Amino acid sequence: MTHDDAPAGSGVGGIPRGTLFALAAVIAFSTSPILVLWAAPLSPFEITVGRLASATMLVWLLARLNGQPLLPRRADLPRFVGFGFVTALHFLSYIASLNFTTIAHSLAIVYTAPIFVTLFSVTLLKEPIARRKWLGVIVAVLGITVLAGFEPRLNKRMILGDLLALASAITFGLYSVAGRSQRQRYGLFTYAGTVYGLAALWMLPAALLNLTPAGYRSSSLLALLAAGLIPLGVGHTLYNAALRRTHATTVNLIATQEVTGGVLLGALLLGQMPQVNEIVGAAIALAGIVLVLV
Repeated sequence: MTHDDAPAGSGVGGIPRGTLFALAAVIAFSTSPILVLWAAPLSPFEITVGRLASATMLVWLLARLNGQPLLPRRADLPRFVGFGFVTALHFLSYIASLNFTTIAHSLAIVYTAPIFVTLFSVTLLKEPIARRKWLGVIVAVLGITVLAGFEPRLNKRMILGDLLALASAITFGLYSVAGRSQRQRYGLFTYAGTVYGLAALWMLPAALLNLTPAGYRSSSLLALLAAGLIPLGVGHTLYNAALRRTHATTVNLIATQEVTGGVLLGALLLGQMPQVNEIVGAAIALAGIVLVLV
């Protein structure tokens, strides 16, 4: 077991440490859609590479400060190359979806991920979830469905964005179980830094082919840096820390509240006011998370 793989334990007020990490990750995650949209007109490929590269630098700095190696053993590099590819697809499809559909739709569909996390946890990690908690998963996904459904503005452009968000959800499920699978093999910062860095390398050729010189202005670059450091460097690293201490389904269900945070910030900062179904859906999803956690 690596030295940062502490048992679940209790954090503040008896709340499990993994739950606290997941809640903190949600706060950081919620800034993601706003920062990504502010990074326009950079292409989704450029934004993906920039986010991943800046997050890699932050996590590698933390690895150095904590005495962890920057890279895994050579024999494990092929496995990490695969992890990086899945991670790159997750972030690219999510960022691209925001160009075609609303923040509420994108986040809501991305967070059907608990279905895929649960399936992959059972089939790949042999970690079944308790039967009583399946109800919470179903309720949470129902809430997300309500949030995304009954959309009067639905058109071909939104459907494309929704399909990209679904691809992001599936790869998020794989990304989540990959992070949990390595918890006893590598320290958190070694794992996260390597995966972020390899994901950036996967996307680099596409970014070079889709350069947008007009996008390289101070406001876009500042938003891009913040999108790499806050929701990715801090948020996703906390998410991976939570995965090391708590079942992947529980962590991912907590992370679904990025939907609520993202919708609220979208309303406050971008004027994307939530519809009634989006508010009701977020409330139902939160009820499902409570069912899983209690």
